[in-house]
Amino acid sequence: QVQLVESGGGLVQAGGSLRLSCAASRSISEDNQLGWYRQPPGKQREFVAAITSGGITHYADSVKGRFTISGASGQNTVYLQMNSLKPEDTAVYYCKADVYVSSGRYSTVGWGQGTQVTVSS
Repeated sequence: QVQLVESGGGLVQAGGSLRLSCAASRSISEDNQLGWYRQPPGKQREFVAAITSGGITHYADSVKGRFTISGASGQNTVYLQMNSLKPEDTAVYYCKADVYVSSGRYSTVGWGQGTQVTVSS
């Protein structure tokens, strides 16, 4: 229902940085969550980071301390600043939009097409 478009992916050497952006076609809802997932080659898609409309953030242990998620007011745009990149971070990164259902539960309303991030050693 919500259209999402990612940008900012590319090729970078280990230790470098990239900033991903995700733009939504409209404001999601008053209670929402925008996040990032990634899928390394030959692996399952995994959670990376998320930010709620209230500003609460969550990170996967593998990226905590290196990645920072942020969003513009109104939650139409979300960013993922990726620092100290490692070859293990190589993956297609997807933006996802969720709406609040109940305590600790969200329902997905949109996925982006993905943007490739490649980290060389």
